[in-house]
Amino acid sequence: MPAISYQMYGSRNWALPETFAMLSAAGFTEVEGYGGIYGDLDGLQACLHENKLRMTTGHFDLSVIVNDPQRVIDVANRFGMEAVFAPYLTDDARPSDLAGWQAFANDLVEAGKPLQAAGLTFGWHNHDFELLDLGAGVTALDVIAQASPDLKLELDIGWVIRAGQDPVATIHKYANQISVAHIKDIAAQGAGLDEDGWSDVGHGVVDWAPIHAALQAAGVGRYVIEHDNPNDHHRFATRSLDSVTAL
Repeated sequence: MPAISYQMYGSRNWALPETFAMLSAAGFTEVEGYGGIYGDLDGLQACLHENKLRMTTGHFDLSVIVNDPQRVIDVANRFGMEAVFAPYLTDDARPSDLAGWQAFANDLVEAGKPLQAAGLTFGWHNHDFELLDLGAGVTALDVIAQASPDLKLELDIGWVIRAGQDPVATIHKYANQISVAHIKDIAAQGAGLDEDGWSDVGHGVVDWAPIHAALQAAGVGRYVIEHDNPNDHHRFATRSLDSVTAL
């Protein structure tokens, strides 16, 4: 079974001490950070230690990775992170054509080199927009994956499905470059409207058995449980962990 972590973004509406205590009690031992929690590093480290949690991976805004890679390296080393992922591009920052994405992918490869030289895995976390057809069946995620074998992917299964793609086929397609998988479920039609249409893992419409098998065949060693907007993060965390450990 892969290591199981929890993306802290889903608990952004709750206080960190409460969240870490809840996750520890639920049985989590790992979490994934994101930009909003790196402000008070001393407090963050103390809270993790108190609850016997490790921050093994982290999301960092691409602008920080590009402009201050040493800051990213220092934070990652302080918490013992193994991998760092750039998580998102706003609408106005997204390339509009194949050539633009090729230039972006090359820039992403360059941005990751200082982190990789420091011993970190570096990669990209997808949403749905990277899986849109740019022409001739090529997607932005294809371009990113083809830019360098050293550029890894944190494949978000929920967004793959939201993009209308087959998750198992997508896993097979990028198998050699998937370092981590985001395990995110989708609510049934008309359900979960107050949670942006997402669901607790194992309580939505996603068939996880073949996805899990494909991820394991690809050698993916870490699953990060995520929900972008839970109205009850305790319910989400506990039910999702139960579902994933039962796979």
